[in-house]
Amino acid sequence: MSETIWFRTGEATVFSSEGQGTDAMPEILIGDIKGPAGHAFANLMGQTAGHTRMFAIRACNQQVRPATLMVPKVTIKSNAYVNLLGGPVQSAVADAVLDCVIEGVIPRIQANDLCIIAMLWIAPECATNPDLDRKDLYRTNYEAMKLAIHRALSNSPSIEELIANRHKISHEMYDPETGESQW
Repeated sequence: MSETIWFRTGEATVFSSEGQGTDAMPEILIGDIKGPAGHAFANLMGQTAGHTRMFAIRACNQQVRPATLMVPKVTIKSNAYVNLLGGPVQSAVADAVLDCVIEGVIPRIQANDLCIIAMLWIAPECATNPDLDRKDLYRTNYEAMKLAIHRALSNSPSIEELIANRHKISHEMYDPETGESQW
């Protein structure tokens, strides 16, 4: 019998190919449907203007297990953005979740007892880019989602790693010593 997974979090960033802006930065919560993660999942089921939530599905009639709810981090302002979220990103997230079950990262025996909330980033300019590489958008979201799940279920980074790197690593978008953005 597998250990109950109540509330685990993970995140990852995978950068796009040069000039694409298709960076992926999922932040996830995974846990048992009977616990706090399941309650949060159920509470997110309603829709709010500009924040369309949807299940991760592999194809019509193929909802992935564990049930995964995709929540955009950006206010959706166009059908083009919805098409990216419900197209390459939805496909990537679903494939990553299923591959984590296939690879044993997510215990197969718990696939129907767990749920995942995936907060997802798609740069708003992707929706208006006529040269957007949708394959790269899929790739970054697939890789980042798999990595976020691995990290969540292995409690990575460990507290020891975080402490060891406290003064060696700084946030990519803010330098606390200068107060400036590093980008």
